[in-house]
Amino acid sequence: MYGTIDGFNYGAATPLAAYLMACLGGALGLRCTARSVRTQRSWKAGWLALGSASIGSGIWTMHFIAMMGFHVKETPIGFDIPITILSLVVAIVVVGIGVFMVGYRGTSPGVLLSAGVFTGLGVAGMHYIGMSAMRMQGHLEYSVPTVLLSVLIAVVAATAALWAAVTIHGFRASLASSLVMGVAVTGMHYTGMAAVSVRLDDVLSASVGGEAPASLILPMLIGPVIFLVIAGTIIMFDPLLVLGEGEWNEKKADSARTPPPPPRPVWPSWPPEEEPARARTSRPAPRHGRQEYREW
Repeated sequence: MYGTIDGFNYGAATPLAAYLMACLGGALGLRCTARSVRTQRSWKAGWLALGSASIGSGIWTMHFIAMMGFHVKETPIGFDIPITILSLVVAIVVVGIGVFMVGYRGTSPGVLLSAGVFTGLGVAGMHYIGMSAMRMQGHLEYSVPTVLLSVLIAVVAATAALWAAVTIHGFRASLASSLVMGVAVTGMHYTGMAAVSVRLDDVLSASVGGEAPASLILPMLIGPVIFLVIAGTIIMFDPLLVLGEGEWNEKKADSARTPPPPPRPVWPSWPPEEEPARARTSRPAPRHGRQEYREW
């Protein structure tokens, strides 16, 4: 017997919150990766690592929030904590490999395609690892065509995100790219969820293993959310990231074209020719050479 699945148990709250987290992680990651292109080589790895962690944390947080709305009528659902944490690690690592590939080797077709395929497969793997962490009185079955469609969406979304990360430098363009990226990643998640069916066990027990979803909300989300806040704070204090390269260069050019203010006068303010007579008469006469004394 199959269970009755409801992927939107809390209505539009979970998909909307999941989409916003995917957009936030994507926006922070895109800005950090774009910053790495215009920085010294010694700082490049740091910006790429921060961007990778931002995108990976955003994708994983999106997945976990969306899973809060997954409900099976006939059985409670729990989560295995170690496997859930493993899915977070996989998300950050695979995104990091793709970001470092395009960050150091550019966006040539071969590099971009290989990095996009690897990252997309990793994001899809994160999704299905997270699904395997669920504990219920039954087991999951998948529709293979729908699973392949979700993997294809993940690969296309990852390739587009990596291209945008090192190509689009403006703030508004990066914001628009993150909104599109959020749609793609969230769409991949719900496409994968559409492939799921739950075959219930013949004998249903009173409890299942793992932790209930409600008890995992704070401990599992507080870490990635705090990290995204810290990453956002770092970006806010970097004007090149906030304004974008074009606007930042225009601002510097405007400041260079503005003439400097005139120097403040130094006391005394009157010119030498207008100096008071008292000051002129009180000066000792200059001595030129040897003084001669004559006898009158």
